[in-house]
Amino acid sequence: MTDAARADGPVASRPAAEVVASVVENLQQAVRAPRATLELCVLCLIAEGHLIIEDFPGVGKTVLAKSVARSLHLSFSRLQFTPDLLPTDVTGVNVFNQRSGEFEFRPGPVFANVLLVDEINRASPKTQSALLEAMQEAQVTIDGVSYPLEQPFFVVATQNPIEYEGTYPLPEAQLDRFTARLALGYPPFGEETRMLAEQTTAPPLDLLRAVADRDDLVGAIDAARAVYVEESVGGYVVTILRHTRESSLLALGASPRAGIALLRMAKARAVALGRDYVVPDDVQAVARAVLAHRVIVAPEARAAGVRGEDAVERALAEVPTPA
Repeated sequence: MTDAARADGPVASRPAAEVVASVVENLQQAVRAPRATLELCVLCLIAEGHLIIEDFPGVGKTVLAKSVARSLHLSFSRLQFTPDLLPTDVTGVNVFNQRSGEFEFRPGPVFANVLLVDEINRASPKTQSALLEAMQEAQVTIDGVSYPLEQPFFVVATQNPIEYEGTYPLPEAQLDRFTARLALGYPPFGEETRMLAEQTTAPPLDLLRAVADRDDLVGAIDAARAVYVEESVGGYVVTILRHTRESSLLALGASPRAGIALLRMAKARAVALGRDYVVPDDVQAVARAVLAHRVIVAPEARAAGVRGEDAVERALAEVPTPA
């Protein structure tokens, strides 16, 4: 696909709704998680965002990231974050070639379409920050030279919500780079029984095949970009953001970047449902996943058991929905 072809408008490919549906159905073969959760994961990819999954060990976080890559025939790379990991272990490094007498760039794991960052809070802040430029600018800079990342570029980071010893909590600035936060949760009894049988005979991930390709995904991304947002819906998003900033439950509300992410996810949901325009229901359906990790609960509210999700729920309940 040439740049000229992309400049002319959305790529002629399968309808975005068909791509999303086929990928989600494919993910369900390998990942025992609610369909709505898997849909949000795919929407995050179409919204050109990045995903953080905060859940207990062994619920399928790694399998989900691998399944997304396989379903769309995308390149995949994995990084296990540890305290001794260096920034160059993420981005790559210049190595001196004795034969040519020059330095050569050796790309790091970040040069992949889907990058799984396992236990992102276990690496030092210096290494965590190595991801910032890649996530925000889709490039890395080594010794003053910038190297663009192949598009699409999708970071899936994981965190363990119960084990904090020896970890480095992500600062708000880096959390804000993640478009959505999800949790897979434990599967229902029947699903877990089926999963145990599958994983001890023929793991579904090994049998997973691509149901779409990169051009299909790029076409869906272009279609999401072109979705129309009526002025009242844009105002609805801003009003939700302002509600979080003024909420007594929160010490810090959602940023303008959060609003951009919310609208992009809403547009992705619209095309996934076969529409070329956003409705308030699109905003409401993705708001919790997009905003909850971006707000900081006030100390007194936290002591009372209030979570970021609760503050977002209140905002959705109290902000009038446009007609």
